Amino acid sequence: MAPPRSFLWARRIFLTLLTGFVLVPVYVMVSSSLKPLADVTGTFRWLPSGLTIRPYIDIWSTVPLARYFVNSLIVSAAATVCSVVIAVFAAYAVSRYDFRGKRVFTVTVLSTQMLPGILFLLPLFLLYVNIGNATGIALFGSRGGLILTYLTFSLPFSIWMLIGYFDSVPRDLDEAALVDGCGPLGALLRIVVPAAVPGIVAVAVYAFMTAWGEVLFASVMTDDTTRTLAVGLQGYSTLYDVYWNQIMAASLVVSVPVVAGFLLLQRYLVAGLTAGAVK
Repeated sequence: MAPPRSFLWARRIFLTLLTGFVLVPVYVMVSSSLKPLADVTGTFRWLPSGLTIRPYIDIWSTVPLARYFVNSLIVSAAATVCSVVIAVFAAYAVSRYDFRGKRVFTVTVLSTQMLPGILFLLPLFLLYVNIGNATGIALFGSRGGLILTYLTFSLPFSIWMLIGYFDSVPRDLDEAALVDGCGPLGALLRIVVPAAVPGIVAVAVYAFMTAWGEVLFASVMTDDTTRTLAVGLQGYSTLYDVYWNQIMAASLVVSVPVVAGFLLLQRYLVAGLTAGAVK
């Protein structure tokens, strides 16, 4: 039975309003990034009187955006790789083996997601400073310290999600691999991991996006040489002026890696999140 015309019109109106709600801010960002600063700070016009690509050139000299970009890329990529590797082994152990404290471990992993991140800011700061004073290992103000910080947030969710995904992979595959001569590690790497690629990709995307756009810890745990993009964008706001057109241009530039990665991995991301949610 075809739906009534009133329902079809209501759906069209709702989808149109939703599309406008999503696209209007994007249009404002794009148009503002192509305007001179005087036009951005003045009365807003939906149709720009003049367009210029100068803001996209100036963003690299107003602040050291390239350095911030490299820092964010290194920190996000390292945090993603470490999170995925550790989560794969931890989730496989929980999914396939029974051991004492298994339930306590899973509950503890989930419970860490209930606490706001700001509660960990001061303890981590004091911990990094004390470790640096005692051992000489510079965690505060370094990329390594920021990577460890991001692991405290992405790793618990990654483990929990992969546990559900590994549970959906039949154990008969593991047993068949063991019969063929593979050990537990070989069964994991040759059988389970290829079958769990969508879930692993979903975890990787989550970990990367968490690290790429994080502001709170990056603003405290970094210095001028290790500052990331999320914090570095504040440099376009000075004591005397705010370069709104450059802020918009830089925001669009730094969002390109995340958007491109999401579009390329969308199929795996949706499949992984769905499977993890069902289990």
